[in-house]
Amino acid sequence: MDIQQLTQAMDEFVTSKGWYQPTSPRPQTCRNIAISLCLESAEVLELFQWQDELPDNDELKGELADTALYLLQLARLANINLESAILEKLAQNYNRRWEQNPE
Repeated sequence: MDIQQLTQAMDEFVTSKGWYQPTSPRPQTCRNIAISLCLESAEVLELFQWQDELPDNDELKGELADTALYLLQLARLANINLESAILEKLAQNYNRRWEQNPE
């Protein structure tokens, strides 16, 4: 499955729950989805709190999936082609220089 297919599957799920409806208790706005993306990202971070080891793989897998779904949703709502955006950013990063030994 590619990014467009994943986005379509996410979109079908959100539609099936009625979250695109104007009266939805979970309005799908860029603001709301950006907040949810941050909250899910924090849940990934929480799995590493107080330990250096890799957390339970199933828990990490679930939180990463939640984060990715919100990222796909935000890109969709903002009308951003995420695949193109990622490739453009990678191309830009190849031309960037990072310090060898930041202090």
